[in-house]
Amino acid sequence: MAHPPLEPIEALASATAQSLGFLVESVVLHSHRAPQALIVAVRKGDGSDVNLDDCASFSQAFGEALETGELITGAYVLEITSPGLGDVLQQDRDFRSFRGFPVCVRQRDAKGGEIQREGTLLGRDADAVELNLRGRIQRIPRSDVLEVRLSSPSA
Repeated sequence: MAHPPLEPIEALASATAQSLGFLVESVVLHSHRAPQALIVAVRKGDGSDVNLDDCASFSQAFGEALETGELITGAYVLEITSPGLGDVLQQDRDFRSFRGFPVCVRQRDAKGGEIQREGTLLGRDADAVELNLRGRIQRIPRSDVLEVRLSSPSA
């Protein structure tokens, strides 16, 4: 079975999301599964949390649009998710939305290697990512930050 091109599916997902006040974070097609799985991660345009009803309304609208557009042939499962644990923070909105959440920061050290720090996200400005590391405020220069990822709370 030929893999459907992802671009038209992404465009349809974005158009459907926009009409409902959402933004598409990612579109992934797992064609190696039986049936294949189309996984779409959405968030609200205003940065507020996506709930189960939001996922259901997007799923219904997007599912109907997919069937009408006949973009995927054969059986498939449509999964709608929201950004969650394990997700990489990238946009300023992400850093505002997840302020106070536990994160893992991968950064360059002084010797050019990599280190990881886990703490509570306080924010990000033009110069640095700010964390609370066990009660101490740590500012990590943005130029040294490789990745900021949501994590589970430490015990």
